[in-house]
Amino acid sequence: MKYKVLLTGNNASVIEVFFTQLGNSFEALTTSTRYEDIIRHVNVFEPDAFIYCIHNEARENMSQMTNVKYKLAQDNIPVVIIGSKEECDEFERIAVNVSELALYRPLSAEIIGERILTLLNKRSAAKAASKRKENGSPQGNAPAEAAGAPFAAGQANTPSPWGQPGMPSFGQEENTSQRKHILVIDDNSMMLRLVKEHLHEKYDVATALSGKIALKFLKNKKTDLILLDYEMPDENGPAVLEKLRASDATKDIPVVFLTGVTESKKIKEALLMKPQSYLLKPINRDRLLDTIEKLIG
Repeated sequence: MKYKVLLTGNNASVIEVFFTQLGNSFEALTTSTRYEDIIRHVNVFEPDAFIYCIHNEARENMSQMTNVKYKLAQDNIPVVIIGSKEECDEFERIAVNVSELALYRPLSAEIIGERILTLLNKRSAAKAASKRKENGSPQGNAPAEAAGAPFAAGQANTPSPWGQPGMPSFGQEENTSQRKHILVIDDNSMMLRLVKEHLHEKYDVATALSGKIALKFLKNKKTDLILLDYEMPDENGPAVLEKLRASDATKDIPVVFLTGVTESKKIKEALLMKPQSYLLKPINRDRLLDTIEKLIG
């Protein structure tokens, strides 16, 4: 079986390797470094891996990969970067936690192919094992919230020990620092990690996978601003906002909707709820920070 790989970047010689020397292992397709092109090709081609062949890349192209990663993570597509060690290190400084595998040139075509195949074979085996476990376990499909478990701030895929005596909620005790505190509510754990990565240098950040978990958090903790996903299963953003506005303890907290909806009708519906602002996904880091700065300083 051939794995499908989507290639981008300025290193044409490395890209050519996949077509001329690795054709037996990979079905390759190239795309530009434009966000829209990448997402379009991901949707149409459905690759098993996204490979960034780095060479003299513009900083903004590397930076936008944080947003591309959000889409790729939804489809469980790993990011591989290929370049000199210096280039790869620079990429990982700009696009934090995006790449799953970094290959430092110079490398032979054979080694590049072997290492990517190893990654994809391991992921394929893990996926198959997970499916077998789910099929054999009555609790295999239970969502994190079934146990009341939010994702702890700073713990990428580890459920927080919610409700255990003496254990901090969302990975932290109450906000005692001088920094402003932000609560992010989104049912997508990758989105939570992405927003936290954007904000953690300037703000204390807590995350919740649902409005139910967030409201429980707010019974005992305070926050200065809430970033709220507009579309969530079970209880969507407007429903959560309505509950926030109904409580004296939370009615004055500024709320910013995060939404992937671009239809003007739905945007107007969101604005009828009178949030302090709204931001379109994929989230632009500078716009996010600017919005927060205007609302809470």
